[in-house]
Amino acid sequence: MSNIIAIVGRPNVGKSTFYNRLTESRKAIVDDFSGVTRDRHYGQGEWIGKTFTVIDTGGYVHGSDDIYEAAIREQVLIAIDEASVILFMVDVTTGITDLDDEIANLLRRSKKPVFVVVNKVDNTNLHIEAATFYSLGLGEIYNISSMTGSGTGELLDEVVKHFEDLPEEESTLPKYAIVGRPNVGKSSLTNALVGEVRNIVTPNAGTTRDSIAIHYNQFGHEFLLIDTAGLRKKGKVREDIEFYSVMRTIKALEEADVVLLMLDATEGIESQDINIFHLAQKNKKGIVIIVNKWDLIEKDHKSTKEFETQIREKIAPFVDVPIIFTSVTEKQRIMKVVETAGNVYENKTKKISTSKLNDVMLPIIQSYPPPATKGKYIKIKYVTQINGRSPMFAFFCNLPQYVKDPYKRFIENKLREHFGFEGVPIDIFFRQK
Repeated sequence: MSNIIAIVGRPNVGKSTFYNRLTESRKAIVDDFSGVTRDRHYGQGEWIGKTFTVIDTGGYVHGSDDIYEAAIREQVLIAIDEASVILFMVDVTTGITDLDDEIANLLRRSKKPVFVVVNKVDNTNLHIEAATFYSLGLGEIYNISSMTGSGTGELLDEVVKHFEDLPEEESTLPKYAIVGRPNVGKSSLTNALVGEVRNIVTPNAGTTRDSIAIHYNQFGHEFLLIDTAGLRKKGKVREDIEFYSVMRTIKALEEADVVLLMLDATEGIESQDINIFHLAQKNKKGIVIIVNKWDLIEKDHKSTKEFETQIREKIAPFVDVPIIFTSVTEKQRIMKVVETAGNVYENKTKKISTSKLNDVMLPIIQSYPPPATKGKYIKIKYVTQINGRSPMFAFFCNLPQYVKDPYKRFIENKLREHFGFEGVPIDIFFRQK
């Protein structure tokens, strides 16, 4: 099970800026206007060797005050339900508002660890003013500045103490997780494979309430299939459904070996699909992309190739991923999905002997050595595969610090070309010999 940190709070207290700091990215849009964050943002962070997923519960679509507050309330309830740790962010420059009080009331009733994070504490006077937030009744407060980063380390030191160190489940069966945006056909794919209506399927997004694991054992294939639609209900505020979907997807994704990312051919690949793809990549999962509802597309001889090219452009630089065009309702290429997922799982668990690696890779390296840097020549002597969740290779050389990213990509391409790791992220390390 993954450790998930959810950042909750009313709009414009600095949640997106803090999210960017924790994930070391600039992916969340930051602005001074409330309600700027329309999409859910989720990414990975790491602190003192412990990795976690961060979710920015974001701003909200503008509406009446009632809808606005209801949306925030629902976000907090979902975070309480699904997150490992909740960071309740408040703004020292505005003090405690009625909305802060309402959120605090919800959090006081939860059994999850809650940290009151007082943001924008940039000087000594503000440290004194921050003490007013003790009156929320949620225990210790943590003063930070998400702009400068001050106080973040002390906060994370305490947060990671609440993470669970769960041993990885030992299962001989591969786990395939079907993920994707609502209503792309995830449950229909499960039903088509299993041959019976195990999951309720309706045209409405948000039918599947929980992730469902099914033991599949047919036609020479055996695995656990996880339908991660993960939507609790058809709510009035669409963003809440998407957010809950993301929470469920992350949990299932991190438990899976291979992620089957399903797209809707009528809509193409969207930002949330790309987010899920990169999250699977960062988590070292095998990936298969399924383009469903292909029967609804008017096609010519170029359609498949053009669609595939668009997808690869958006998921670059990791483009060695199988893409399958299906129609689940027509049961077109359903078994190809199963066969491809099996191939990707084999690639993920593949071990290449050290002797074979060196026989293939060393002549290539001798013919195309790394470029010299500052007059120094890099000599790679030896390569071996390291044990890990996905293929990892160590290249031993005299000056590992001078090997640049373009050469790493060259080496990765050669490994893929000669040993076939389609659908699987590869890690390459250069180490001192």
